[in-house]
Amino acid sequence: MIMKPDPAVFGKVAVLFGGRSAEREVSLKSGAAVLEALLRSGVNAHPFDPAVQNLQALVDDGFDRVFIALHGRFGEDGTVQGALELLGIPYTGSGVMASALGMDKWRSKLVWQAGGLPIPDYALLGEHSDWEGVARLLGLPLFVKPANEGSSVGISKVKAAAELPAAYRAAARYDKLVLAERFVGGGEYTVAILGDQALPVIKIEPANEFYDYEAKYLSDETRYLCPSGLSAEREAGMQELARQAFALIGGQGWGRIDFLAGEDGKVYLLEANTSPGMTDHSLVPMAARQGGMSFEQLVLRILELTHVG
Repeated sequence: MIMKPDPAVFGKVAVLFGGRSAEREVSLKSGAAVLEALLRSGVNAHPFDPAVQNLQALVDDGFDRVFIALHGRFGEDGTVQGALELLGIPYTGSGVMASALGMDKWRSKLVWQAGGLPIPDYALLGEHSDWEGVARLLGLPLFVKPANEGSSVGISKVKAAAELPAAYRAAARYDKLVLAERFVGGGEYTVAILGDQALPVIKIEPANEFYDYEAKYLSDETRYLCPSGLSAEREAGMQELARQAFALIGGQGWGRIDFLAGEDGKVYLLEANTSPGMTDHSLVPMAARQGGMSFEQLVLRILELTHVG
């Protein structure tokens, strides 16, 4: 049985949502859902959009802690976490370092590589990259993506070397650091982390060619399988790998680790999300439900796991 905490212990809570990133619209939906859940649970919660409100107001208005429902830059990358630590306000999720690493797909790969964890082959791209050489190195098709965006913003699936320059330019609009990554075609999976617990694995079956922004947030045709259909042994192995990956980047509180599976069944780490979506299409609430936890219980548990800098 999950014990419900006394909502008074949280004090006055600001739900940070919206923000200035390319994921603003998704964040507005996440924050609205979180705010409604907190209010239903009796928490003294209030909306706060840092795109239109100065963070100093959190101190001036007497907030005791912050639920971060921001996604992408200036919310998931360590910047707002650092500002909150300077202001002395506890907040949900990971600290500055883990948030920055989780947002940076290249540097998180370097950390996981150093820790001996499996990742897909990749290459850094630049304006003068050898496009034919990249295609030979990684094979086709492959993916091109900005290193520091989420929600599949700026990502392209490339099927011919001649498409690489345009894909690079599309990604470079969002970040100066651009990756090309080997295609791994045996399925997409995700594991949510809540405290020291890994929630049930979700298998993602997009109706689109890959799990892009539309498939994540707009389409009702994307299929999410939870239970995942994996054997108990493979599910447990993926959960343990998620815990290891989250711990290596210094993750705290809650998050989500995304995976790709090869056609041979081998699993590869794709990326970390330290402030995952909380919309009606989002994966952490789905996994929590499979684990016997309502949305309200999930939100309160995340709030309980507040990070103190």
